[in-house]
Amino acid sequence: MIVRTTEEITGTERDVSDGAWRSKRIILAGDGVGFSFHETTINANSINEFHYQHHVEAVWVVEGSGLLTNLETGEEHKLAPGTMYLLNGHERHRVTCHEQLRMLCVFNPPVTGREVHDESGTYPPPPQH
Repeated sequence: MIVRTTEEITGTERDVSDGAWRSKRIILAGDGVGFSFHETTINANSINEFHYQHHVEAVWVVEGSGLLTNLETGEEHKLAPGTMYLLNGHERHRVTCHEQLRMLCVFNPPVTGREVHDESGTYPPPPQH
């Protein structure tokens, strides 16, 4: 059984930020459960582009408001508490944050916790075993 709090993760290597967003990585690949689980906050009035070529991500919005744009189709979706989106097609996307967003995110395959977004907004492929 694994029990962790965001309080104990704050300020550790599991607490990753780029200035516009912050990801508290609660469950990682090293935990051996087949997915990773994060609490992510995105600052109000920021615009962030992401592209997970090697991961599927599910996102559940619990606080804030914004706009999700599929950069491949131009389709837009309002983000508010209770909204879930699933990037099951590895869609390049933009999150325009109106009010600070707090989201709970699941990645498959799990991230190690040391990934950083490259210039295209993606994470590198997961390590092969």
